[in-house]
Amino acid sequence: MYLPPGWPPEVRPPGSPDWEASAVAWLLDAVPPDYRAYGVLRRHPLALARMARHHVNAMVEAARTGYRGAAADLKDHLPPHAIEAVLATYRREGPRLVQLAGAVELVEQALRGEPFTPRMDTSGHRRTPR
Repeated sequence: MYLPPGWPPEVRPPGSPDWEASAVAWLLDAVPPDYRAYGVLRRHPLALARMARHHVNAMVEAARTGYRGAAADLKDHLPPHAIEAVLATYRREGPRLVQLAGAVELVEQALRGEPFTPRMDTSGHRRTPR
């Protein structure tokens, strides 16, 4: 079975035994721990994926906003080397969150039953999900 670039290695391929259970476990790791208390999210993985998508997208936006304002907000409170370390943290975390958001979207797509098909892309750019 074809899995698109960005598919999380912790999630089994769609259609394989226990693939949805692996998707639920992985998605629960992507959201706040309190989400584990809601049985509806375990019983309906698509609902969990939808909530995870919104949560992770909000984290991406929060990281972008935090990065843009960190130097100005912290300049009177932290030394320059600490501010640079904070910015470096955002620069490392931002791409991780964007990658996570793409992976969540792929898992959601699979939970909807949408098939993945390989595509020839001659542009040299990675195709983003949906």
